[in-house]
Amino acid sequence: MASSSSFSEDLTCSVCLIIFTDPVTLFCGHSFCRECITLSLKSLNQCPQCRATVPTDMMDFTTNHILKSLAEKAKKEKKSGKDTEAAVGFCPEHDEKLKLFCVTDQQLTCIICRDCERHEGHKFKPVKEAAASIRKEVETLVEKETSDICAIEHLVESQNEEIRKSEEKSQQLRIQISSQFQEMHQFLKRREDEILNELKDKEKDELEKMRRSLNVVEKALTEGREVGEQMKSVLEVTDPESFLKSWSESKMTPKPKSNPKASDLRVVTSSLSLGHYESHLQLFVWKEMRQMIQPQAERLLFKTQDPPDWSKRSRLSCSCKVSTEPVGFSNLFSLCNCSSNYNTLLSECQKYYTLQTTNIVNVNQIAPGPHYWEIDVEDKKCWTVQIKNHSLMFKNNKYTTTHKKTVKEVKFANKPKKIGFYLNGNSEELHFFDADTMQHVEV
Repeated sequence: MASSSSFSEDLTCSVCLIIFTDPVTLFCGHSFCRECITLSLKSLNQCPQCRATVPTDMMDFTTNHILKSLAEKAKKEKKSGKDTEAAVGFCPEHDEKLKLFCVTDQQLTCIICRDCERHEGHKFKPVKEAAASIRKEVETLVEKETSDICAIEHLVESQNEEIRKSEEKSQQLRIQISSQFQEMHQFLKRREDEILNELKDKEKDELEKMRRSLNVVEKALTEGREVGEQMKSVLEVTDPESFLKSWSESKMTPKPKSNPKASDLRVVTSSLSLGHYESHLQLFVWKEMRQMIQPQAERLLFKTQDPPDWSKRSRLSCSCKVSTEPVGFSNLFSLCNCSSNYNTLLSECQKYYTLQTTNIVNVNQIAPGPHYWEIDVEDKKCWTVQIKNHSLMFKNNKYTTTHKKTVKEVKFANKPKKIGFYLNGNSEELHFFDADTMQHVEV
């Protein structure tokens, strides 16, 4: 391969006339040392070679790593004595001037070397012609590498932009998630406070009733004890005369207007209760919270249409395929019932179901963005749901999904009573859920 002396001119800056230092390439294709072109453009906003105007917004030059690598190699060879004068010297074997270049071996040779056996059949060129040819190859290589570097730089910028977008989207979702959970937390906290206050009020009312009852009972107890003590003191008198006197005096003592007996008193029993909140608090609060959740699931309902002529169908199977003609929204969702027994099959398949949902007329009128639908399939033996170019079929106790002619089996953990369909508005991917457990079904 040619030494650095063969193309040192291509590695020389036209401003400082020495081998490139940190070379950069202008949009016109000419290369210069970064420092040289920066100083030159300060005085004149043109390429020093072709005089093409250099826009001020394109002065953030990128290092041409190919030229830089070649320039550094040439500098090393020049420093070690392998510069142009030393390279194009004399043949060390024949002491003849090196005037030829062996294209086959890619090395400088003399006239005698050309006729040697080791170069027999080889192709030779004059030094200047070979240098010009290789120079063109290097220029082409530099041009290709420069173009490739620009393309890679564009890819780097694009990838950084996608990273930035992903980080921004993640931050946006993080804020959104925190906000929505905060709304639910606030709702639950508010309901907790309301229910606790309700309990507090009921406790207060009930305790007041019980304390009033307790006061009445305690008062009756005190009065009863006083009467009992008086009677005991009368009984302690043994002298008949004194006993009768004490008894007469005690009878003359004013008696309370009301002295209730134990049979007249009642204990106010505890009846504190929160009703449905006492046994099913989580269920009722969850039901209440569902009303404030947005967006809600879009409900899908079935309606019957004129059935096809099933009597002309095979006695062995029931077709669940749906017409592909664009007849409104009926082709977006469809469902039919079928059975393996022919008589049952014929009667069951007289019903042909299509689905409809509020505010949607046909597939082209679905509003942009994500959508979530739910459909009740508990009592359906065979059905097909189609959403755009996706479909989910249940037949012979097996679930299969079809997308762009690719058929895959779908396995639910349990046979769902209700199925949810989530349509990603951006990627238009369709995801399936057991709508009762919200378990995502992998396809």
